[in-house]
Amino acid sequence: MNAPVPILMYHAVSTAPNDATRALSVAPEAFAEQIALIDDLGFTPVSTAQLAQWWRATGPLPDRPVLITFDDGYEGVHRHALPVLAKHGFASTLFVSTGWLRGTYDTGGGLDTMLDWDQVRELAGEGVEIGGHSHTHPQLDQLTDDALRFELTRCREIVADELGTAPVSFAYPYGYSSRRVREAVREAGYAQALAVGNALARRRQGPYALQRVTVHRNTGIEEFERLVEGRAIARNFARDRALTKGYAMVRRARQVRKAIRSRV
Repeated sequence: MNAPVPILMYHAVSTAPNDATRALSVAPEAFAEQIALIDDLGFTPVSTAQLAQWWRATGPLPDRPVLITFDDGYEGVHRHALPVLAKHGFASTLFVSTGWLRGTYDTGGGLDTMLDWDQVRELAGEGVEIGGHSHTHPQLDQLTDDALRFELTRCREIVADELGTAPVSFAYPYGYSSRRVREAVREAGYAQALAVGNALARRRQGPYALQRVTVHRNTGIEEFERLVEGRAIARNFARDRALTKGYAMVRRARQVRKAIRSRV
């Protein structure tokens, strides 16, 4: 019931990613191999909403649960990932930055070829949970209260208008959050949210700070197996964690300077 759960964080699935997305993309062949391994190992993919619901109810989880999540909304999730997931009958969650998707609300910030809303609707129709990832993908912990509220509510409103159902799950852009951000996410109507952390998710983290592990383009199949099995994660991501902690200190210092300036 309280066993840790691996939540895998993907971004682009692409044969030819651009420089902006290359490090956090995976090749279609690698993605297919990774999903096949999850199947071979006997894992049961679930959605973000399902995991949070089970943990809230303290009910029994399925055998070897795992979450497969995608951030931002790259077109390759529809082109390359969806057929593989459908082949295995696997659940997944896609977190969309609504201002990055092609169509009416496009702000031009997308880093590569992004999904359009017809593709998002098709993904939802195939059972992919569609979650929120803000409107323009900012660092939420650096925003004013009004700007933060706008990013969260605008994203949720657009998804609800396009899909007919409001998203219940959220993923923090860049993985950054704070107590203020988490409270704003809850107040905006999201029932759970994912960070990064590069650690296994545990019930004690709470529904608004569940941690994920990052799948990179250079993640080989043996390393991927260790990640999904929860083995040697701390060692694999030691450098990432050090950088994250260092940047967190920089962001907190920025917030303090902003607060001081606002009082002057």
